[in-house]
Amino acid sequence: MIVFRDPRDVPAGFGPSVVAIGKFDGVHSGHRAVIDRARVDAAAAGARVVAVTFDRNPLALLRPEICPDSLVGVDQKLRLLADAGVDATLMLTFDRALADLEARAFVEHVLVGALGVRIVLVGADFRFGKGGAGSPELLRELGAEFGFDVDVIDDVRAIDEGRRVSSTWVRELLDAGDVAGAARLLGRPHAVRGEVVHGLKRGRQLGFPTANLSASLEGFVPAEGVYAGWLIDEGGQEAASEPRSSVRYPAAISVGTNPTFDDVDVRQVEAYVLDETDLDLYGHVVEIEFVSRIRGMVAFDDVDALIVQMTDDIQRVRASLA
Repeated sequence: MIVFRDPRDVPAGFGPSVVAIGKFDGVHSGHRAVIDRARVDAAAAGARVVAVTFDRNPLALLRPEICPDSLVGVDQKLRLLADAGVDATLMLTFDRALADLEARAFVEHVLVGALGVRIVLVGADFRFGKGGAGSPELLRELGAEFGFDVDVIDDVRAIDEGRRVSSTWVRELLDAGDVAGAARLLGRPHAVRGEVVHGLKRGRQLGFPTANLSASLEGFVPAEGVYAGWLIDEGGQEAASEPRSSVRYPAAISVGTNPTFDDVDVRQVEAYVLDETDLDLYGHVVEIEFVSRIRGMVAFDDVDALIVQMTDDIQRVRASLA
């Protein structure tokens, strides 16, 4: 997938394109419904599929006090869009200049001028341009003027609850530790990604050495607890910009502050790769996928009780991943 960071980076004559616009936070099943439709339209029109999105939630600039944590980081989002079949992504920097860009100027310079758009796909609640003045209706009016069609895609809704699939719903489930429920909305396990750093090495002392992720990891961290999942080793930092060549390991994952010892100030994510005691992952970029929650985080009376519980946790992780 081609990635552009600015409309000026798009080469002349890049179009025609079918453009899907949105925050795409999490690239969940609702987002992929839009992308899938774009792929069909693009195949019929002999065009490229382009996602236009942002490097942050616009609320981070416009209303930071109510801006939620993102489900995925920028690199994660780009990978997920590529996996969904997008040919190119225009990752716009959402700064004051973009926030103040009038809706008409956005259409004229970004969609038409840079991307040669033929069809634009958006959700029903899509807003764009200064002050959110742009709506699907305005987009249709501008499309009639500039020669492109607009397709408003209906929400994807859960059959059993009737609620539309959204990033907000996914966050609620992750906040409750329901990673299996979140996976149903996402269409894949939720994941965080970051560099493995040195920790207190207490897991190694207990017989369960863990890979500790940097506090600057990408992705939404679910509720404290112990989870079954997978650790995907992508190699050293130099591999971050290269095509993925990874190794996948079953893992018991801990999210929390180690309440038994009460000496960790912030929540951390660490993963014990099952049956591996000599695996050296320091400095590697890894992705941690959450499959199911085993239990909540509790403080134990002594180390022996903790080891007994950890041994049981690992057996339950094995069963969950079998």
